[in-house]
Amino acid sequence: MTDDADDDATRKMQFLFALRSKGVTDRRVLSAMERIDRGAFIKGLFAARAYEDMPLPIACGQTISQPSVVGLMTQALNVTARDKVLEVGTGSGYQAAILSLLARRVYTVDRHKRLVREAREVFAAIDLANITAFTADGSFGLPDQAPFDRILVTAAAEDPPGPLLAQLKIGGIMVLPVGQSDAVQSLIRVTRTEDGFEYDELRPVRFVPLVEGLGRDT
Repeated sequence: MTDDADDDATRKMQFLFALRSKGVTDRRVLSAMERIDRGAFIKGLFAARAYEDMPLPIACGQTISQPSVVGLMTQALNVTARDKVLEVGTGSGYQAAILSLLARRVYTVDRHKRLVREAREVFAAIDLANITAFTADGSFGLPDQAPFDRILVTAAAEDPPGPLLAQLKIGGIMVLPVGQSDAVQSLIRVTRTEDGFEYDELRPVRFVPLVEGLGRDT
């Protein structure tokens, strides 16, 4: 084994250990995160830090979430192989790529055209064919594709957006951060039942705000 291969194996082992130490224990989630190379989604100055458990800046003033938070959110979503998933906030595309290994179909939306374009390029390069990425105002979801078995929101709203709740199937799960953008937010899990919605608070988090409208980038 070459030194580079040794380094890669060590880095991967440390990456997975960090995930487990933060509470990511679901084997399917860990396997997906082992297969999807976070480095493929980070460009420029921060590429060398792709395997650290920290959020990093990406284009359009956005961030790629730290891997442990990605893992915990994915784990809380409890995705099955038959699920149709909506992700609001494509960002780098890293979260959607992980979901694509767990779900039947992933739809992901972002208000920034540049982020969607660059994420599509990475999806094609690593041969992920079950992701459809749109430029759209994610706060309204994707009514044409609804209902969804699972919805994951990677930006914080003060309350779960009504259109997203409406697009969740009965028995479906949505995971999202809620709270004001200038304060620590709470990650919550919403389960839709025959009688309404059940809410579970999972942990404190900090995400960029969920902004209505499209970005000004091209």
